[in-house]
Amino acid sequence: MTSLTEEERRILAYLHDSVSRGERYFRAKNIADAIGLTAKQVGSRLPHLAEKSEDVEIEKWGRARSTTWRVTQG
Repeated sequence: MTSLTEEERRILAYLHDSVSRGERYFRAKNIADAIGLTAKQVGSRLPHLAEKSEDVEIEKWGRARSTTWRVTQG
């Protein structure tokens, strides 16, 4: 895995813990609330983390009012 910022490490740690029991669907706001960041901070990093992460697979899944991300173990 390439070098990550502190925020990116926090996001990945949260996602990894959350998907340890199977795939999950997330919105940036829910991740942000759980780890103390803003939805904008999380949402702007998820596309980059989708490319960088080896531990979890992050896929843009759907868009209603906000983007939903499908996350599975890698």
